[in-house]
Amino acid sequence: MKYILETGPNEVKGMTTAVLRENFLLEDLMQNEAIQAVYSAYERFVILGAKPVEKSVKLETYPSLKSEYFLQRREIGIINVGGSGLITVDGIGYHLDKLSCLYLGKGTEEVVFSSHSQSDPALFFMLSTPAHTVMPNRLFSKEEASPVELGTPENVNQRTIYKYIHQDGIDSCQLVMGLTVLKSGNIWNTMPPHTHDRRSEVYFYFDVQENNAVFHFMGAPDETRHLVVQNHQAIISPPWSIHSGAGTASYSFIWGMGGENKDFTDMDLLDISHIK
Repeated sequence: MKYILETGPNEVKGMTTAVLRENFLLEDLMQNEAIQAVYSAYERFVILGAKPVEKSVKLETYPSLKSEYFLQRREIGIINVGGSGLITVDGIGYHLDKLSCLYLGKGTEEVVFSSHSQSDPALFFMLSTPAHTVMPNRLFSKEEASPVELGTPENVNQRTIYKYIHQDGIDSCQLVMGLTVLKSGNIWNTMPPHTHDRRSEVYFYFDVQENNAVFHFMGAPDETRHLVVQNHQAIISPPWSIHSGAGTASYSFIWGMGGENKDFTDMDLLDISHIK
């Protein structure tokens, strides 16, 4: 499991593109028959991807967690962005179609992932945070996730937001998770941007079409940088950083957060005229 330290805004000012990518971009989360994991010092996130194709893959613990099993002191949110799949949790099976979300609480011991079809395997993106108490395991379909339509054609940002794990949805200790789907012909997300000092965030971009990319904007509002992101890649967003993107075509992304609260609307909004 790769370990990524926190980085402050003063350090980011002097980073080259290569160093920015090393500290904030996760490029290889989806690998056949494997679970890939990255530990971030921000909120003590563990960011994972699982891609079972011909065989099942099991979520194991890692030596650096110093735990008997992965979720001994953690909770996790799992969203499927591929073909339909099965997650077997302590002997109980949960079927996840594309854009379904499964929350697993502290104390869950055995988690096994499999796909229903080798030709269209499931792709499970996961975000885990420390947990102080046990919350019930729960499965949500995209239809249960309070879909909200936002944006306008003029601003090229028409999108549907699905909220899964939050204070009015699936309960958790601190984890918040959902996703955004941009409508065809729309390219902008989270512009004007915002920050939220009380939470860090992770973006996972998916449904980025072949030969396209997303230009993800990050950094302090008066000292912005960008990263070019491909399909099935993730971004770590510190609490002091904006997080916004524009694609060469429409795309979707999962957003996940951890921190002081689970209020989706807790944002420090920024005026676009102040972004530099």
